[in-house]
Amino acid sequence: MSIHCNAKKEDIKKIVLMPGDPLRAKYIAENFLENVRLVNTVRNMLAYTGTYKGKEITVFSSGMGMPSMGIYCYELYKFYDVDTIIRIGSCGTYHEDINLLDTILVDQSYTEGNFAYEWDKKDCHLAEATASLNDIIEKTAKEANIPYIKGTALCNDCFDGYLDDIPGFLDGLPKDLDIIACEMEAFALFYMANYFGKKAACLLTVADAHFKNEEVSSENREASLNDMITLALESSLKL
Repeated sequence: MSIHCNAKKEDIKKIVLMPGDPLRAKYIAENFLENVRLVNTVRNMLAYTGTYKGKEITVFSSGMGMPSMGIYCYELYKFYDVDTIIRIGSCGTYHEDINLLDTILVDQSYTEGNFAYEWDKKDCHLAEATASLNDIIEKTAKEANIPYIKGTALCNDCFDGYLDDIPGFLDGLPKDLDIIACEMEAFALFYMANYFGKKAACLLTVADAHFKNEEVSSENREASLNDMITLALESSLKL
């Protein structure tokens, strides 16, 4: 059984929403779910289970980076029989046409790292979300009138915002992939989902736009995050 989660098997539900930040998990549980209970506290990687419009859902934080995501999604898929994980997080963007607080639905995750090779000796650097799950999210977004942009995201091993030469960094990325966002967890999630034959998706809110010089109020940031959270939850009702 899991060595990173002290939840009972019955406490983790088939559908898991997975923010990186434990406090974001707490926020979702307190503001969107009913009948909430705290089900994991190991390493303060908080997880909560409750109901959304009558459906039981778990919200489980992943931490930052592919190693942390790899541990938690592995244990959820393998030890807790989770069927679906939807990552909900933040990202940066390199596209001039994408704005702060836009919602992105990731269809492919590209990494220059060696997560796949270290896991099972595969020379794999591109992992796909579950197409049927993305279809449900897109349909739900249109029904709820929540705008989104679908595309490929970079899954980086280091925080790109701290790099000395961002233009040089961008020049080294494959041009044919048309990468629109950068985050740090989705490749590991998609790869492990495909490994286990499970479902995975990733929704992101743009928190940093390389070509924009804008400031966003805390109120606007929260509202945008709430749109992303609502989209994930409403999509879960269709699963």
